[in-house]
Amino acid sequence: MDIYIYGYLICLLLFLFHSETACHPLGKRPCEMQAFRIWDVNQKIFYLRNNQLVAGYLQGPNTKLEEKIDVVPIKPHTMFLGIHGGKLCLACVKSGDEIKLKLEAVNITDLNQDREQDKRFAFIRSDNGPTTSFESAACPGWFLCTSLEADQPVGFTNKPTEAIKVTKFYFQQD
Repeated sequence: MDIYIYGYLICLLLFLFHSETACHPLGKRPCEMQAFRIWDVNQKIFYLRNNQLVAGYLQGPNTKLEEKIDVVPIKPHTMFLGIHGGKLCLACVKSGDEIKLKLEAVNITDLNQDREQDKRFAFIRSDNGPTTSFESAACPGWFLCTSLEADQPVGFTNKPTEAIKVTKFYFQQD
């Protein structure tokens, strides 16, 4: 009989203090950085080569090169993305008529959703069944993508349905 009382009390405490431990979508409390694994639907994993984020097939001892994606949620379905413990952030940068992915040496926890200059680091996450796509908040209509070929840079495309770019990823908390 006592076990039921303890179980009830634990459930009650978890219910009452849930808001102290959860991230709030309304931004009442800053969320902690979380690490995720990411790979495209063709099983290419993100890794760093010559200071550029690329996607390829890593096997054996090379699997240790896999880059975890650091995430700081900022709104429902919107987040900042980084690597290397949040010290390098993924940014959507317009260069002439091109939209490019750039890694910038910025601490992900120093970014602020309300600052216009930080918008380039924000991504809108869309889940479709088991896969996820990431649209740039700064450049609407541009999606994070990989090439069909292995060991090519991760970039952006504004044609997510074209067969030459992959915009669907598996995104799993580490």
